[in-house]
Amino acid sequence: MVKLVHVEGIKLSQLRALVAVAETGNFSEAALQLSVSQSAISHAIATLEDELGVVLLSRGRYGARLTPIGERVLQHAQAMLQSLDLIGQEATLSRGLEKGQVRITAFRSVASHVLPEVIAKFKQRYPEIVVTVTEYRGDDGVERELREGKADIGFTCMPTNHEFESWEFMRDEYLLLLPPNWSLPKLPLTWAELETYSMILPPETDYCSLLIRGHFGKLGQRLNAAYEILEDSTIIGMVAKGLGATIMARLAAEPLPPEMQVYSLPVPLERIIRVAMLVDALHPPAVFAFLDTLKELYPPCHRVELT
Repeated sequence: MVKLVHVEGIKLSQLRALVAVAETGNFSEAALQLSVSQSAISHAIATLEDELGVVLLSRGRYGARLTPIGERVLQHAQAMLQSLDLIGQEATLSRGLEKGQVRITAFRSVASHVLPEVIAKFKQRYPEIVVTVTEYRGDDGVERELREGKADIGFTCMPTNHEFESWEFMRDEYLLLLPPNWSLPKLPLTWAELETYSMILPPETDYCSLLIRGHFGKLGQRLNAAYEILEDSTIIGMVAKGLGATIMARLAAEPLPPEMQVYSLPVPLERIIRVAMLVDALHPPAVFAFLDTLKELYPPCHRVELT
């Protein structure tokens, strides 16, 4: 009956010595690689061979080479050391998620209606990680924060350039909002009827306004604003009082007064909301953990629905 070799006494230093000798081909180079003396390498190999009861290396004038059993043992030694490295990486990742910071920059709609839910879920999992949010009216501020290294993750509606890695996060439909006391339009809504409404829109330089006006222009339709108002909440208030109609993205319109009339445009228009990160930035584990939470709650190509 073959007696099993007991390996409890094998040390990691012995395995590292074996791998180093196999890589360098001699004891002196292995000692330099591991920053130990040559005698320490010799002792480590000799005691490892004693533990196993086999010869792992053939020594000669021109160095050391693995025996057949040495080659097989080497494969296991390399696998063990690799597993040890993975254990260290897992521990490092865990420490990174115990503490840390995630810096987010976003335009108002996302900051108001998306991020609170995601941050709450994230903080349940990682209560010690600090999450900060910087809110901007437009997308220029979002890109600037990312470019200057003041934010890790940005939410933008504008197409990004080569500086950024970005992906589609959600699609947000633009809707016609009518005052509660206006007569109901005939459905389906037509461009001719849309032209009869007094419109309340953002200024022409606003990104959403540019998108809406561009959509109308491509379709050969006119769009005249009776009022140009910057803040979405002010526009909603004016529509609620019967001062005009508006075209607004669903996410920006929330929360709507329950009596507000909501219709789709004759030809649908959506804004694409993107998540963006600076390409060359080095992000801590906490940032990627936050992105995992975001994707869990809002799968890619999510479409906004009014609640």
